[in-house]
Amino acid sequence: MSTTQNPLRVAWLCVLGLFAVLLVAGCGSSSDSESSDEVTSIGKTEGALNLIAWAGYAEDGSTDPAYDWVSGFEKQTGCQVKTKTASTSDEMVQLMRTGQYDGVSASGDASVRLMAGGDVDAVDMSILSNYADINPSLKDQPYNTSDGKNYGMPHGWGANVLLFNTDDVSPAPTSWSSVFDEKEAAKYKGKITAPDNPIYIADAAVYLKTHQPDLGIDNPYELNEEQFNAAVDLLKAQNANIGEYWPDATKNISSYTNGDSVIGSSWQYQTSTLEADGQPVSSTLPEEGTTGWSDTWMLSSEATNPNCMLEWMNWMASPETQSQVAGWFGEAPANLKACDVDKASKANCDTYHADDTAYYDKIAFWQTPVSECGDDGGSGGGSDCKTYDDWVQAWTEIKG
Repeated sequence: MSTTQNPLRVAWLCVLGLFAVLLVAGCGSSSDSESSDEVTSIGKTEGALNLIAWAGYAEDGSTDPAYDWVSGFEKQTGCQVKTKTASTSDEMVQLMRTGQYDGVSASGDASVRLMAGGDVDAVDMSILSNYADINPSLKDQPYNTSDGKNYGMPHGWGANVLLFNTDDVSPAPTSWSSVFDEKEAAKYKGKITAPDNPIYIADAAVYLKTHQPDLGIDNPYELNEEQFNAAVDLLKAQNANIGEYWPDATKNISSYTNGDSVIGSSWQYQTSTLEADGQPVSSTLPEEGTTGWSDTWMLSSEATNPNCMLEWMNWMASPETQSQVAGWFGEAPANLKACDVDKASKANCDTYHADDTAYYDKIAFWQTPVSECGDDGGSGGGSDCKTYDDWVQAWTEIKG
């Protein structure tokens, strides 16, 4: 979208001497301005929108007629939505770099890469009217902000909880020791499950932060070599007790339903779905704290339809849409006004701890691991932290 990335369009505008006129006419967002490197206005919509999203983030009623927040958007803006569902953050990053999409619902283990790579544009969030109502805890975070500039609209968030079968796991666990401590985990050998994701290394780091304080882990996504090796060794040991690394929520749910798994890291969504199905399960946020996700709608720097994307980002933050998404996907809405939409919305917010600050503060939200360890000295400082590439390589070794 930036002028430096669209030289032919800039040249054409200069030749005709119509640059200022076209801006007034709204031929593009203000990221085309030479005076700013962030989007500062919304122009006329282009009639189309190509998204990359997690499953369940752009429902059009085709799965369940009761959940449709795409049709209303299309009717209001004239932007016809096409959605490419991605299964992993790595896939999202790869798809964004094809230049074929206008935006993405990125989790923290992708958003930092997208910002650092220039794949997304900064946005003056004051141009999006619903941003004012976003939970302040989700604003200006490392996974959506860089160098003081915001790169997107918070979508929603959730915690990775410890899900267990109440018939097979008793008493109810209160610690991640149930799946990480060698002796305790051995009781569920072959029945422990974990997400198939390199970012799971951070879960081991959260556990070690409490149980091996001498490692000096502060941020579970900023690990020096000693800290990183300790987390990887813990996961390699855990592998002997793992029955399945789950790739998506559906697979995770089925593994509890058919008895293949009895305990492991999961989401509140799986807990609620299994409980609604009558399965003997419960979940807890362990005493050590946990990891979690907070997703962000981001505008591609190569967007063909930037104004439709900006309108989508604002639409997705409205209380009504946020209420529908929270009910369908199973997560805490980013806009707390969603909790007041109706009785069901209030119940969802209670289930997902939407306004529970104490619960929120126990979560270390996904970030992309980079070499810079931060300047607080918590994880050693400096620039010797393991990068995401290191995490990906280690994850392959962990699974064997």
